[in-house]
Amino acid sequence: MSATDCRIIVFAKAPIPGKVKTRLIPFLGASGTGILYEQLILHSLSMAIDAHIGQVDLWCTPSIEHPFFSGCAQRLQINLFNQTGGDLGSRMAHAFHETLKRTTRALLIGTDCPSLRVDDLREAADVLRQGIDAVIGPAEDGGYILIGLRRSIPDLFTGIPWGTGSVLEQTRGRLRELRWKWHELPERWDVDRPEDVERLKLEGYLTEALKK
Repeated sequence: MSATDCRIIVFAKAPIPGKVKTRLIPFLGASGTGILYEQLILHSLSMAIDAHIGQVDLWCTPSIEHPFFSGCAQRLQINLFNQTGGDLGSRMAHAFHETLKRTTRALLIGTDCPSLRVDDLREAADVLRQGIDAVIGPAEDGGYILIGLRRSIPDLFTGIPWGTGSVLEQTRGRLRELRWKWHELPERWDVDRPEDVERLKLEGYLTEALKK
């Protein structure tokens, strides 16, 4: 098994103003949140590429046909796939199922966590390479910002109350039921709430959207 036989799945929505980061619209406006979300996507893709652990795949919703996604594919030489399924869990399960047909290890991240680091991705890939069944990157809000697997299993994603503070603990429970060994990365924070806008500024994540 080589050091680069891992694929990174990046989940993203089309950056349509008024349709993304809606809780931040009162602070940034619809246009500002659209710009911010574009920057978050580009940051996540650049970080994934810079990790040099394998192919980076952008899984898109509602369609890979959005011009922003096409531009990302051309500029960054990444693959585009459509997210398929109902809720977030079914879409994640499908992405892992398809990706693990092509590789022995896969990491899935979103685009909301500028605090996630290249070293986190490398550590996650290395843990899986050593034979650990799964790796999780906990989020401060009780969810997770990264999950990595060696095997595709829908039970990890079925019936989870996505968007709540119990996602991480319920996922740990599923892993215990499966009797899998897993590793957890350092806890990170993501950008979901109005107070996260100020944190972006304080921690140095200054963007054009935040300067307005």
